[in-house]
Amino acid sequence: MKLKIFAAMAVAALLSACSSGEKKQEIQALKVSENQRFLVTADGKPFMWLGDTGWLLSRLNREQTEQYLENRRQLGFNVVQTSVLHGLNVKNVYGRQAVENADASKPIVTEGNNPADSVQYDYWDHVDYAVDLAAEKGIYVAIVPVWGTNVKGGKVSRAQAAAYAKFLGERYANRNNVVWMNGGDVMGTDSTETWNIIGNTLRQYAPNHLITYHPFGRSRSSIWFHNAPWLDFNMVQSGHRTYEQDPNGIGQDTWKHITTDYNMTPAKPTVDGEPSYEEIPQGLHDWDKRTDLRPKNYTKGMQQPLWKPADVRRYAYWSVFAGAFGFTYGHTSIMQMLRPEDKKPGAYLATTLWTDALNAEGASQMQYMKNLMLSRPFLERVPDNSLVANQGEKYDHIQATRGEKYAFFYTYRGGEVKVNTDKLSKNGEQVKVKASWFNPRNGEITEGTQVVVDKNNNNAVTFVTPVPEVKDGNDWVLILDMI
Repeated sequence: MKLKIFAAMAVAALLSACSSGEKKQEIQALKVSENQRFLVTADGKPFMWLGDTGWLLSRLNREQTEQYLENRRQLGFNVVQTSVLHGLNVKNVYGRQAVENADASKPIVTEGNNPADSVQYDYWDHVDYAVDLAAEKGIYVAIVPVWGTNVKGGKVSRAQAAAYAKFLGERYANRNNVVWMNGGDVMGTDSTETWNIIGNTLRQYAPNHLITYHPFGRSRSSIWFHNAPWLDFNMVQSGHRTYEQDPNGIGQDTWKHITTDYNMTPAKPTVDGEPSYEEIPQGLHDWDKRTDLRPKNYTKGMQQPLWKPADVRRYAYWSVFAGAFGFTYGHTSIMQMLRPEDKKPGAYLATTLWTDALNAEGASQMQYMKNLMLSRPFLERVPDNSLVANQGEKYDHIQATRGEKYAFFYTYRGGEVKVNTDKLSKNGEQVKVKASWFNPRNGEITEGTQVVVDKNNNNAVTFVTPVPEVKDGNDWVLILDMI
């Protein structure tokens, strides 16, 4: 009997430790690399961020959370971006409310965390479960503390923000797989002081966690917070609009956002945390309601085209080759966790269930980019478009990145890639280059030719993609290895 009592006490102690943030994790915390361009693990190993936007993860129960995280692990994702307080009256799938009376400073926390007990298992216990399960699978959870519209709308005072951030920092300080994403789809000018309070408070109570800011569409955290002491790395939301829908901006040239961040001082890592999602309407909004985004051939009831896997790939390779330390993928059904019982269509005209979207074509292809980037020395990599003789504009743009003994070139439309090979030669020495082609659709490599270059190569060397036809989505990566 004493042994049984002791065992029960041990289990209770373990559960209590889990709830209060004391659970030991094998996963290492992340930090900024010495050159301030990348993220690395605590022991200095390269970390290629491959994120997914599971914003409404709280809509899944424990079994579904396991299904989602395991699928993402198998597809090579190592980060899930989620919001724990999307609204101040938010409840999770078990009907448990996050805070009392829509007051962010009053999280509802009950004693114990037994999932079989509806009273014990509170909202934050379920968050703990997801964070700890992700850690077991080698996945980091990038948490938005409170979605930006709540702060922008004046529903969170500065005092409430400070108290809430203290609660989060203390609760998750010992979870090595937590990254904080301040903001949440808003301009930094919206409640700047509140965002600084949240950032500084998280830094105080969770000093080992990295912190960034998730900005409004077609903008960058660096615009407002690049020099903020709490901001460890920058984040871009390149957004969901086409060139035509963003005539005075960058449009789909996501690489321009990254290039701007990369050239800022002091140097800080940067990543596109929200590009166009797979299967989401171009421009997001219903053309019947958004007259400013309608095409010239608009007719009533006309639906927007959806962003396709090829578009997702383009955003990924453009941004990473331009200097980002990783990339975040998104799918319109998974970001909202669209379930069978939900009204159809869901937000942004979504009809695909989240379970059916798990293995969407674009999601499955992201692992190939991650594998390619880690196949060569990662932390020495720099963007270098001086290598490209035919850079092109819009869809014809070719983006290049290089290391000491390799270079990658991404073309979205295929055809010719013209390389200024004299840029590969150091001090005029003769260099032998092995060329090969990487297929972003399946990760396969086609062996190419060998070229000898030196400083006397005044003309660019032309390489032709395995499928020479020039068309959207005929994307390839030219690999040049110095041998």
